Amino acid sequence: MSRSTRRAGRAVGTGRAWGIAAWTAAAAIPLAFLAVFFLLPVLSLIATGFTTEGRFDASGIPAVLGEPRTWSVVGQTLAQAALGTLLSLVLGVPAAFVLYRLRFRGRAALRGLMTVPFVLPTVVVGVAFESVFGEGGPLAALGLDRTLLVVVLALAFFNVTVVARTVGGFWSQLDPRPEQAARMLGAGPARVWWTVTLPQIAPALASAASLVFLFCATSFGIVLILGGRSLSNVETEIYRLTVQFLDLRSAAVLSLLQFALVAAVLVVSARLRRRREQTVSLRPTAERIRRSHAPAIAVLAATVLLLHLLPMIALLVGSLRGRTDGADGAAEWTLQNYTNLFVPPADSPIDGSVADALATSLGIAALAATIALLLGGLVALVASRRPRSRVLARGIEWFDGAIMLPLGVSAVTLGFGLLLTMNRPLGIGLDLRTSTVLIPIAQALVALPIVVRTLLPVLRGIDPRQRDAAAMLGAGPLRVLGTIDLPLLGRSAGLAAGFALAASLGEFGATSFLVRPDTQTLPVVIAQLIGRQGSDSYGTALAGAVVLGAITAGIMLLAERWRGEAAAEW
Repeated sequence: MSRSTRRAGRAVGTGRAWGIAAWTAAAAIPLAFLAVFFLLPVLSLIATGFTTEGRFDASGIPAVLGEPRTWSVVGQTLAQAALGTLLSLVLGVPAAFVLYRLRFRGRAALRGLMTVPFVLPTVVVGVAFESVFGEGGPLAALGLDRTLLVVVLALAFFNVTVVARTVGGFWSQLDPRPEQAARMLGAGPARVWWTVTLPQIAPALASAASLVFLFCATSFGIVLILGGRSLSNVETEIYRLTVQFLDLRSAAVLSLLQFALVAAVLVVSARLRRRREQTVSLRPTAERIRRSHAPAIAVLAATVLLLHLLPMIALLVGSLRGRTDGADGAAEWTLQNYTNLFVPPADSPIDGSVADALATSLGIAALAATIALLLGGLVALVASRRPRSRVLARGIEWFDGAIMLPLGVSAVTLGFGLLLTMNRPLGIGLDLRTSTVLIPIAQALVALPIVVRTLLPVLRGIDPRQRDAAAMLGAGPLRVLGTIDLPLLGRSAGLAAGFALAASLGEFGATSFLVRPDTQTLPVVIAQLIGRQGSDSYGTALAGAVVLGAITAGIMLLAERWRGEAAAEW
């Protein structure tokens, strides 16, 4: 063997070793972050609930499962999730058809606007629906305040977008010729839908339903604000048990129940997503609007006007109304509530101003989004690989599933667990609870799954033969990564950044445990202020919710504008 051949062989071996080391690090960094700041706090909280005087004690399981309220809360959780999923599907499928199968001017802008409801902070949406159905609201006479119907409507407010994007993105790629052939053979629109279209989009419908059920079952802010104790779900019950009663044993049992439920949903969702990816034919199509499309267009219009715009308009109107000094207590148009954002009213229960909380929220959310983007990019790069080895392929599936775990655990459990464990994490003599560093960490964990699901479809869409061809031409793994994967990843980075920033800005569950009196975030401040109806503090909460909602909507509209052709995978 010649010297040059040996030198080339050593170079190839060195490049392969560096490639293996790089991919190992790319997988290890997110897993280490997840282990320290997610698994350790959650498992520690659960262990605390099952430990008595330093010994394992499982007596809490039969005790908690034997309480009637436990099963009442579980039943309410399942009922809210099932009804929210059903309503989201009924309203989301017509939206998917109009936005992804019809061709009309302004379609891209309308798609971007439909994304906004999903990322609005739960506190904002809760206050908005309270402005519609609560005391003094335009629909207060219906007597629906604090009812299951209002909770389900608020859940659908978020999740219609999930259905529209998941089903619509799949629908737009299907071959239209089977439908055209059915129509040519004399089948009416209804028969074409039931016999041709519905079986084709069934994988996407099932995938969307599983995700929406997951989001509804783990809702915290909506149920806390609109449902109260009478409509508690597992998430709010964990919060009540930990905050009000310090009953860690019962909270730990409920956390395990919730984790088992959500783990099952995540497994089903992953299988349905793979089936959806295998079924898609990648034949983009769009058709002109016809008279037969009027019902779908009407449903979308009603959804936008009544479900999305009405609560936001009621919130805005409420923020512009204030009490007069007259004896009748009548309200008048005023900007005083917005002035109170900078100069707190006398009855304000918070330290500092709402404007200070907004500045704190923006800074923390920017840091959290940066962490989520960096980790999410590494996860997407690793999870998009398609190794020939079955062992590696199965390992990547487990890796992808592990990153989704924060979706399956209560944000309340995460926040309280961080408080329990971060006084001396891993034996390091540093109490992280005395600073605000845990808040962006918790928010990044919440945003990470959304970032991954946004970036991953772009990388999975790359033809493996492109990478193989580059490798055959002598490009090493890192060069293949830099010339093929990273340029495409950058196309969806804007959308991922928008989702991460919006999700972090509105995070409420875990943050409510981690904030300090002098560094409160805006969602936490709004939640404190809305408990004072009839006072200046309540009007200030409405104004703060409007500002937070407007900022979040602006972030997502900019992200949609920068996203190129990327499409989020919910």
